[in-house]
Amino acid sequence: MRYILFLFALAYLPGRAQQGLKDYYRGYFPVGVAVSARSLTGPDTNLILRQFNSITPENAMKMGPIHPEENRYNWKDADAIVDFCVRHRLRVRGHNLCWHEQTPAWLFKDANGATVTKEVLLQRLKDHITAVVGRYKGKIYAWDVVNEAVADDSTRLLRNSPWYSICGEEFIEKAFEYAHAADPDAQLFYNDYNTERPEKTERVYQLLKHLLAAGVPITGVGLQGHWSIFEPGPAALRTTIHRFAALGLKVQITELDVSVYPWEKQRRQHRPDENDEFTPQLEQRQADQYKQMFAIFREEANGPAAPAHGPLTGVTFWNITDRHTWLDDYPVLGRKNYPLLFDTNGQPKKAFWEVVNF
Repeated sequence: MRYILFLFALAYLPGRAQQGLKDYYRGYFPVGVAVSARSLTGPDTNLILRQFNSITPENAMKMGPIHPEENRYNWKDADAIVDFCVRHRLRVRGHNLCWHEQTPAWLFKDANGATVTKEVLLQRLKDHITAVVGRYKGKIYAWDVVNEAVADDSTRLLRNSPWYSICGEEFIEKAFEYAHAADPDAQLFYNDYNTERPEKTERVYQLLKHLLAAGVPITGVGLQGHWSIFEPGPAALRTTIHRFAALGLKVQITELDVSVYPWEKQRRQHRPDENDEFTPQLEQRQADQYKQMFAIFREEANGPAAPAHGPLTGVTFWNITDRHTWLDDYPVLGRKNYPLLFDTNGQPKKAFWEVVNF
C-alpha cells in the first residue's frame, strides 16, 4: 500500500509543481505582481507568465515618471507593460493617479515659482487623470486612484500634503470623479498602508464612509500588505477586511510582502553587529505567516471555489523574487530583505508551498 501511495505521489507532484500561483487560486482571485518594463524582457519573464495573471506597474504609471513636465508625457514604459499584458491576456491594475510622493516638481508651482491655486491644481489633476486613464481605457480593469492620503499622525485624518494644503479634502473626491469620467467601467480603489492597525483602520474607514456618502464613484479599498513575520495577526487582518466590506466595498491586497524584520519608520544605517542572513528559523516563521494570511484570503475571497462570496477580489505581490525588492536598503541602508515567495534564484521558497498547499 505504501509503495502504491509513493508511486501516486511521484506522478502527482510534478504536475502540481508545474502549476503557478494563478492556477492554484483560479477559483478564488487573480494573483498579481508589481513589475518594471525591464522585468518583462529579462530573466523573470517566464516566472511572471507561469505564476501570475495580473500585473501592476511598480513605478511606470506614477505621476512623476509618466508626466515629468506639464506638456510632456513619458508613455514608453507604461505602454510596454500594458502591451505585454494585452499580448498575454493578463489583467492590469493601474498604479497610481494621485499621490503625495513621486510627483513632478512643476505640478504645484506656476511659471514664477509661486504655489498654484486650488482651481489650477484641480485642473492639472483632471488633465493628468483624463490623459492617463483615457489612454488605457478598456485595458486596465482597476486603478489605485488616490494613494496614502490618510495621515500617519493619529490626531489628523488626512496627510498634510501639498494636495491637501492647496485643495483640502476635495482633491480626493475629484480624483475619483475624473477617473470615472475617463473610464466608467474601471474599478476605482483607495490604496493605503498600515490599514490593519486599529487606529488607522478607523480613520481610513471614516474617509471611505464620507466618500460614499458624498456619492463618489469608489469601488474598493486596497490594503497594501507591507507586512512582516511579526504582524498582522489573524484577528486584526479579518477585522480590517470585514470593517471595509461593511461599507459595500471590494477589498484587494495590493502590495504584498512579508518582511523578516520588525517594522521601522525611520531610516538608518545597517549596523555591523546586525545579521541579515535568511536563516532556517526566519524562513519557517515567514512560511507560517504566509500560510496564515492566505488561509484568511481564501475565506474572504469572492470566487466560485471560495467557501463564501466575500469581499476579497485580488492579491498582488510587490516585486517578483528576493533577488531585488523595494525593501532592500529600506528603511535600513545596507540591509537585505527576503520578503517574497521566490528566492534570489527565482526558486519557490517554503512559503510558496505553504501558500499553495490547501
